[in-house]
Amino acid sequence: MNAIEYTAYGSSDVIKAAQVDKPEPKEDEILIRVAATTVNPMDMKIRTGVLKEQIPIQFPYIPGLDVAGEIEAVGDKVSRLKVGDVVFATTFGGTYANYVVLKEAQAAKIPNNVNTEEAAALAVPLVTAYTFLVENGKVKEGEKVLIQGASGGVGVVMVQMAKALGAYVIGTASGKGLELAKSYGADEVIDYKEQDFTTLVKDVDLVVDLAGGETQLKSFGVVKSGGKLLSAVMPPSEDLAKQHHITAKFYSATPGFHKLEFGTKLVEEGKIKPQIAETLNLNEAAHAQDMVSVGGLNGKVVLKVG
Repeated sequence: MNAIEYTAYGSSDVIKAAQVDKPEPKEDEILIRVAATTVNPMDMKIRTGVLKEQIPIQFPYIPGLDVAGEIEAVGDKVSRLKVGDVVFATTFGGTYANYVVLKEAQAAKIPNNVNTEEAAALAVPLVTAYTFLVENGKVKEGEKVLIQGASGGVGVVMVQMAKALGAYVIGTASGKGLELAKSYGADEVIDYKEQDFTTLVKDVDLVVDLAGGETQLKSFGVVKSGGKLLSAVMPPSEDLAKQHHITAKFYSATPGFHKLEFGTKLVEEGKIKPQIAETLNLNEAAHAQDMVSVGGLNGKVVLKVG
């Protein structure tokens, strides 16, 4: 089968097309004929070796953290899904290819009102939003949530899910992203390039940090006592958390069909919509990763495979 892989850490130049063996599902796995995958910031962190201590990989490595496509084969112990189901999922590597094998527990049927490209664009954002807002943020109706980076592929879904949970949502963005975040339901938007959010925001129940760096450090001061700062980017300071009397944690979003199904309900109700910035072919994977690395995109970059 066709795949995109690399055999060493490095720039996008290491990304090459390859012919590899088609995988076969084990007893609790499904074989998906890939229709679409996307580019996530984590793809570049893995490729450059920034995370090689935390997330070691074996070469040759096929990238890709999400997928949408049709199930072509299932293992003997698969019961919830069947051959012919069109599903989406999150995983760790392997989706930049014609086929990928996943645990059944990672996948769910795609929402009935989106196509496979849109489903692929929703997979990681839905799982991430659930992880931060529901599983660990435990957002309740009427709470105030600040989303740092509200116009990216994850950010726009985070805004929509927070609104669906009944939160008052503040989002930071810049340029066209300001109007985008507003159009997806943010109650307030702040231009992080032109405005200091620390002078405009106070006493929030939850900050979701999708930015890191100085933005994260400054976020401690806007969380109310007893509130939470949860980061998808880097571990927050435990000392600052104690000083401000808040909970501050780093989380990575682990796969799970229940997270996707929670999001699917909101998508089918029209409460969450995908945001695609660009659609390219799989053979343009290196260029696609460079686009995401540069930043400034509002939404996901999708790679068509099938």
